[in-house]
Amino acid sequence: MIHPTRVVAGIDEAGLGPLLGPMTLGWSAFRVPRGERNLWHELSAVVTDSPRKDSRHLVVADSKRVFTRNPRGTRRLELTVLAFLDQRSASGCGPRTPGELLRLPPPALRLSADALARHPWYRELPETLPHTVDEGVLSIRSAQLAREMKRRKIKFVDGGYCMLPAGELNKSWQATGNKSLSQWRVSGRLIEHLWEAFGQDSLSVFVDRMGGRSHYGHWLAGQFPGARLQVREECNHLSEYVLSQQLPSGERRMRVVFAERCEERSFSVALASCLAKYGRELGMMAFNRYFGRLQPGLKPTAGYTTDGRRWLKEAKPALSLAGVPQGVLVRDR
Repeated sequence: MIHPTRVVAGIDEAGLGPLLGPMTLGWSAFRVPRGERNLWHELSAVVTDSPRKDSRHLVVADSKRVFTRNPRGTRRLELTVLAFLDQRSASGCGPRTPGELLRLPPPALRLSADALARHPWYRELPETLPHTVDEGVLSIRSAQLAREMKRRKIKFVDGGYCMLPAGELNKSWQATGNKSLSQWRVSGRLIEHLWEAFGQDSLSVFVDRMGGRSHYGHWLAGQFPGARLQVREECNHLSEYVLSQQLPSGERRMRVVFAERCEERSFSVALASCLAKYGRELGMMAFNRYFGRLQPGLKPTAGYTTDGRRWLKEAKPALSLAGVPQGVLVRDR
């Protein structure tokens, strides 16, 4: 049976490399009319990949381009993320608290209450969202996006981000001994979630490459032991696979592509990049608020290695008051 529509999904991470703060993985999925669709082109009336056009358009691109560490960049990222998440809800109003954002992942990937408690700075997450964008502006832009997506017969069917604080990352790295494998533990479960939700809907999943790796077949075979795996291509820039499984209700089929700079070729990966970055920035905002209350005047950090080391030296009074174990605060790798 040929489906009149198909589902295109993307996965990307933010914060794999820093010394402090969480790693986040974003995902997004769209149901689109069958055939090759460039969603930047399809939604060009309301969406752009150029940050300079943010006064009239939502910006979907690599989060490094969408987000800049100033008020305009922060608003640009939040407006894009929340406007798209509004499309998940039949009411047109998506998550409006960080707690609701953290409940978007599939149950197996949600951050547990115990994990949150071990990282006390997450008590400093904002009570409501948006925290920088005016709610009225968000409402208008969300409605514009909804109208254009309806006109183009495009649906945002799934999306959000998973968050792994430093302590949870350290536990994962102790178990795997490898950053890429720890990242795959989450990415693989997200792909499995998409397979179960949309595998019978002509599904394609695009994933940004994990380091310099070009072979993912053994990971996919282990994640989907009941499926037939076909390797289409494995090269320096792109690796492509097809998984299929016959069920009583029909066939599940999924194309999985790992590619360099995938956020430039895939709209769904670019939006996943924005979702992941938004989650990471919320986490670092809470981190800096928490320790700033313990040590007024402490300069905030984005958590990357050089500045993270600076922060650890300057934050000794706050760290002494907090009494947080080293393995919960600082990454081992």
